[in-house]
Amino acid sequence: MSDDVTLYLGDCLDILPTLGKVDAVITDPPYPNNAGYFEDGISQARQFLSTYTADEWFVFWNELEHPPVPLPLVAVHIWQRSNVNGRPYEPVYHFHKDGRKRRSEVKAHAAVFDGVGPGCWEYEGHPTQKPIGLMKWLLEKCSGHIILDPFMGSGTTGVACVRTGRRFIGIEIDPTYFAIAQRRIAEAQAQPPLFPPSNSGFHLTPVGLWDADLGAAAGEP
Repeated sequence: MSDDVTLYLGDCLDILPTLGKVDAVITDPPYPNNAGYFEDGISQARQFLSTYTADEWFVFWNELEHPPVPLPLVAVHIWQRSNVNGRPYEPVYHFHKDGRKRRSEVKAHAAVFDGVGPGCWEYEGHPTQKPIGLMKWLLEKCSGHIILDPFMGSGTTGVACVRTGRRFIGIEIDPTYFAIAQRRIAEAQAQPPLFPPSNSGFHLTPVGLWDADLGAAAGEP
């Protein structure tokens, strides 16, 4: 069975010691926000970002502080949420160990939420869900092939990785969102990707729960 996608249901801090080397981390972790989303996970996010080692990071965070990634900040990209009033911009902090400055860019793309209009067809019930096109845009800026998202949510980073032929490792602590991510990534694997990976299917780990080849949860008929 291939290693293209590995999913973990659990706390990323507990799983951290078992993780091998990845090329890049692309993630939208819990961070300080006025809406009160996932506030109980902010300290966990700070700890993971300051502890785990990877050569390149793309991290959504607020505009008042930088995420605590101990690497040189090489760019700050901006997502312009083209269908949102009030606070239409969200920064994505780009870190790289080589310290070489990159061009900071702006991506105009509709936000995903429970409603009617552009982007809303992607909505899966996650309050901070990111659009697939936005994550593919970040992947285009990423030099690595093995991508980790330790705060996977509904699995958008994984879907974008599958569609661009990258390997993906995802971690999610909430069983409901984990199940949504399983389904979405399995559906993405069932479609021809833009750049086909060498193999397909999920790699089952002790805490991984989904086998895309069988289309069933591990341990189920």
